[in-house]
Amino acid sequence: MSTIKAIIFDFGDVFINLDKQGAMQKALELFELDTLPEDLVAINTLYEQGLMTSEEFLAFYTENFPKLSQSAILDAWNYILKDFPEYRLDFLKELAEQQTYKLILLSNTNDIHINWVKQHVPFYEAFKSCFDAFYLSHEIQLRKPNADIYQFVLDQNNLKPQECLFIDDTKDNTEAASKLGIHVWNIDETTQDVTALFEIKKELF
Repeated sequence: MSTIKAIIFDFGDVFINLDKQGAMQKALELFELDTLPEDLVAINTLYEQGLMTSEEFLAFYTENFPKLSQSAILDAWNYILKDFPEYRLDFLKELAEQQTYKLILLSNTNDIHINWVKQHVPFYEAFKSCFDAFYLSHEIQLRKPNADIYQFVLDQNNLKPQECLFIDDTKDNTEAASKLGIHVWNIDETTQDVTALFEIKKELF
């Protein structure tokens, strides 16, 4: 008998495909940098955690890179977002219909990115409606891999760590969840697909 009561999914590179390397390369070329300095990383993190508005975020970049237009900055920022294969939605819908597990989304996502998704993924609302709880970092002002975000999810949904499986493509995120006693799958998006969940993690189910 499965002890898993809830499956917690990341969004990027679990459902929607990302181009992290390409996005970083594009940003470095646009800003004429060799590496991303700490102050930019810090600003991006603050924004992702909802601690600054989209207007403040864009103002920071246009002030610091006055040669660049706001649309050029937005294009570079959204470059990471690629396609969302519909067969993954079908998998999720089936899972939701079965009502065997509580389904939770937990994503480090900012306001600009989610607006892009809403505009470019026609089935976004259908996707969102599959979940019992839907947490975006900028809305809850918490961010992975900080322990408090996982505790928040457990508390909000009255769950014990050992009753949950958390799926994320970022090692730091799954390691942090694992330390709390949550079962994890650090998915390798280059060789694995979320639709193979029950095959790859069969020992839990």
